Amino acid sequence: MNEAYDGRQFVGIDLHRRRSVVVRMTETGEPLGWVRICNDRDQLVQVMTEAGENPEVVLEATYGWYWAADLLAGLGANVHLAHPLGVKAFSYRRVKNDIRDATDLADLLRMGRLPEAWIAPPDIRDLRQLVRHRAKLVHLRTSLRCQVHAVLAGQGVPVSVSDLFGVAGTKLLQELVLPHAYRYRIDSLRRLITVFDVEIDEVARLTRTRLSNDPGYAAVHTIPGVGPILGSVFVAEIGDVSRFPGPAQLTSWAGLTPKHHESDTTVHRGRITKQGSRLVRWAAVEAVQRTTKGGQLRALQERIQARRGRNIATVAAARELLEMVFYALRDHTVRRLSRPVQAA
Repeated sequence: MNEAYDGRQFVGIDLHRRRSVVVRMTETGEPLGWVRICNDRDQLVQVMTEAGENPEVVLEATYGWYWAADLLAGLGANVHLAHPLGVKAFSYRRVKNDIRDATDLADLLRMGRLPEAWIAPPDIRDLRQLVRHRAKLVHLRTSLRCQVHAVLAGQGVPVSVSDLFGVAGTKLLQELVLPHAYRYRIDSLRRLITVFDVEIDEVARLTRTRLSNDPGYAAVHTIPGVGPILGSVFVAEIGDVSRFPGPAQLTSWAGLTPKHHESDTTVHRGRITKQGSRLVRWAAVEAVQRTTKGGQLRALQERIQARRGRNIATVAAARELLEMVFYALRDHTVRRLSRPVQAA
């Protein structure tokens, strides 16, 4: 179906890894046509020529959406990113296919009911690539180190040092006598760990250079427990902090607030939601664990821990720290450091 239409068009794109479905409709919801395309830039440009000037386009935040969002914005479209958790209601349908999904996306946008995710600008996405790449490299290096420990455990070798990959640990591994296959595996793993060490240091250097003149990054460093690595995680993953009305919205976005279920006179608050950026939650908890005794955040953690346990206290302190991060990124200073922290 392909009809001439002069008004503003709403376009829903069900984006997949190899193929996508593009659905167009009018402001009143009348269908104008749909087409299935391979994920090719030229094909998408050709399809969008039928959508008129400055169409409203929505696609879901799914695998590999960056290229499509940038291309559509370059064509003059007003691009909206649907939040994956907000469109899970599609699963209630008895018939679910790509055309229906794209149609529902366009309908939600047209009616102003689309749950939107923030489209980070290219410079923030580039910074996120560095930060997330380092996190992935550290994860892989940890896996290699665990394999070294597993080999030693399998051979009944006790590890008498606190850091197997420090100076004393390296000496232990070098002097260890093992059967040939196990000796080779240990040496191979150590060589790989060395390669990962180099790559991790390099990506950390690139990140520090990129953020050297960022006032928000400098302000975040004034928060206890936050160093260059954790600071870069906060800056990259949070992005434009002004999109949050206040610190409570930031902590909710990061998944550090409890679930809330209310019906009639019954209210139940459960565990934290753990939605949003895993890296931000990890960085907040990691920073809290690095704080020193006598500090403001440690005092808060100890007071809550005495009443409600260690885990709840750590999460509460991480939530307080993330609120400090909000002010550091917004105001480039953290006034809350000079005020007493109230127990949760």
